[in-house]
Amino acid sequence: MSGEGAVIARPRAQFHWQGLHVPFIAPWSDEQHLPITIVRRRGVGGTGIGYADELSHVDRRRDVLWARQAVARGSGTPFLAGVHPLRQRQAMSHMLCQVCGESTYGSAFRRWGERHLFVARAPKGRPLGEGEITTTPPICLPCAHESVGVCPHLRKGWTAALVERAQPWGVAGTRYDEKTLRTLPLPSTGLHMAQIGHLEERWTLAMRDAVTLHGVTSIDLGAVA
Repeated sequence: MSGEGAVIARPRAQFHWQGLHVPFIAPWSDEQHLPITIVRRRGVGGTGIGYADELSHVDRRRDVLWARQAVARGSGTPFLAGVHPLRQRQAMSHMLCQVCGESTYGSAFRRWGERHLFVARAPKGRPLGEGEITTTPPICLPCAHESVGVCPHLRKGWTAALVERAQPWGVAGTRYDEKTLRTLPLPSTGLHMAQIGHLEERWTLAMRDAVTLHGVTSIDLGAVA
């Protein structure tokens, strides 16, 4: 991703819930999904889904339709296992830590040879590989140590790597049938994936940005501390 994330310096508010640090990308109960009406829409690249009351400069990014969800971080009860579409996208676009929301372009980034830290679930111990597709944003070292100790998903197994570059790949979200405009069943792996420029993008309501990881070096979190 671009280095524009380096200019984000204002500290972000941190929230805790029942002794746990609430991740920046986690949604809160007052951040409800907004009512929508999906319609068939023809654009420059062809036909796909759109909103009946669509505002292209708000609802689309790279001509892909994004899910609408209210923004009220810190209001209500956090859903620690969930992901807020907008904040996930911000974290990916600007290389923000998924937990504290601060830029990962810091002293550690420079110390690691201008590389970002990524931590992901790995129940079977499989490390992050070169060209890996992920929707999980980077993380700073203190938050990584915290997360592997308290996150239920990571307790089942995790892997960590330093990454030179996160290249935009596409989006993950809900796929709509081209004929009926009904949502298609979700795959066992989670959300539907749609690569940049592929037809599936036009029929996917995006909920996550997806990137490919390059210059990947698996590491031991204790060793980089």
